[in-house]
Amino acid sequence: MKKVVAFKVLLVLALTVATTGCKKSSSTKNSSRATGWQINSREGGFQYNSDFKEQETSPGLVFIEGGTFTKGRVQDDVMHDWNNTPNQQHVQSFYMDETEVTNAMYMEYLDWIKRVYPPSDENFRAIYEGALPDTLVWRNRLGYNEVMTENYLRHPGYGEYPVVGVSWIQAVEFANWRSDRVNEYNLEKAGYLKRDAKIVDVNAESTFNTDTYINAPSLTYGGNEEVINPERGNKRFVRKDADGNETNIYATRETGLITPKYRLPTETEWEYAALGLSEIRSYNLYRGRKKYPWDGQYTRNGSRKYRGDQLANFKQGKGDYGGIAGWSDDGADITNKVKSYEPNDYGLYDMAGNVAEWVADVYRPIVDDEYNDFNYYRGNVYTKNAINEDGSVKIVTTDNIVYDTLSNGKIVARNLPGEILQVPVDENETYLRTNFDRSNAVNFRDGDRQSSRRFENFDEDEETNGKTDETRKMYNSPKNIISRDSTGKILREYDRSNTRTSLINDEVRVYKGGSWKDREYWLDPAQRRYFPQDMATDYIGFRCAMSRVGSKSKQKNKTKN
Repeated sequence: MKKVVAFKVLLVLALTVATTGCKKSSSTKNSSRATGWQINSREGGFQYNSDFKEQETSPGLVFIEGGTFTKGRVQDDVMHDWNNTPNQQHVQSFYMDETEVTNAMYMEYLDWIKRVYPPSDENFRAIYEGALPDTLVWRNRLGYNEVMTENYLRHPGYGEYPVVGVSWIQAVEFANWRSDRVNEYNLEKAGYLKRDAKIVDVNAESTFNTDTYINAPSLTYGGNEEVINPERGNKRFVRKDADGNETNIYATRETGLITPKYRLPTETEWEYAALGLSEIRSYNLYRGRKKYPWDGQYTRNGSRKYRGDQLANFKQGKGDYGGIAGWSDDGADITNKVKSYEPNDYGLYDMAGNVAEWVADVYRPIVDDEYNDFNYYRGNVYTKNAINEDGSVKIVTTDNIVYDTLSNGKIVARNLPGEILQVPVDENETYLRTNFDRSNAVNFRDGDRQSSRRFENFDEDEETNGKTDETRKMYNSPKNIISRDSTGKILREYDRSNTRTSLINDEVRVYKGGSWKDREYWLDPAQRRYFPQDMATDYIGFRCAMSRVGSKSKQKNKTKN
């Protein structure tokens, strides 16, 4: 009997110690190291996701651990065009699409636009038409390709093939749309948005935008309280004040629920990810060089089972896009279904061949290796939210959608209803800064007046005729003019000057990787070419990337050597 009583006493003591230890640990975790105050108190105060472990991998992406590499090191520079400057770069960890964006993925985007902004409505027709890929890219003056013109985008037989006929501008708009849809779904799962509102409650005047939700959540979905503050839902950080009113009813960045945005990868990120250098890593060194996303110096498979098969989809020779019938070298004549070839060491498919891919950078013949060796990117145009007189953010409505007329006369929507209008940063952000002093940094050190041989006065203000950072004599490209007459008819005025010396300006973007239409030379990830940002082809597609927040690595305990 005494033994039983003694056992019960010991059990109670053990439970008490364990409970006290848990409370102490929990209390320590949720108390501020700055003030000692409690964080996430039910009575209110500072609310913060102290349980956040790491960024979850968003749909379609794979994790790319950052590191250092030599960018622009072309193995065979048979063109001798001095288009690369090998330089050491460090890339921050990020995420990238496992495959190129497919027709099925892009069709989902078109379907959403068609439902929310019906093209039958004259006010919205340009939105849908501006997002449509150019299917006429398949046509050729001396070739019959109408089957692709009519079927490639929409037929399910091509559903898992990479989308083409998409301009750089359209790719950027797709990435913006994708960011909003993923964050909308994340907030719905967490109970901050009404379930299925993304389908049943969405319309032109009631949509979700990530930036709007962060800056003015009460204006999301047109201010529909039923959607943005549903009664049911597991909203972790909602509290009640002394009067019984709910606080923290909207998710903020501090909750960790809102992911960074999908975007196009920078040229540096794309090249680093394509090389997959971890395959030849030995401790903190690389064993030699890599010519392709796979290890080795050849495009054919060396394994016994697949010996002789091509490792990517590209043009083998004149009139040879895939080999002879019954023995197809690469299994495709035009593009091929994604994941048809082995991925590289990062788990990325088709980083050589299939389609070339848009990246974010503005093109310049030489990469500036003297200024920045961390996350190099040419293309920064800094903006901020437009503010109303009452201090609120200015939301785009159906009456003031922002459109852009492209050089080919097409119209695309750049700011849709529900988004925050963006304006250039001004002196409030740039005054006495050493890291940037203009809203547009595209031309820095290569195209701005200071980098021109005609620039003589170092004290002269760069602003001329109300424009700043304008590419001048260095890149003397044609200037075609698009205008409209009084009836709205598009007038196209071609530049017929005989003095133009270049096709390079601030509207040409880099694209990387070889395509089904390219020879082996272009499969080298260091190769780079350019194309106008508002034009499309049958051999350029794209994939999205996303920045990594937090730790560089996903491995908690890395072995140090």
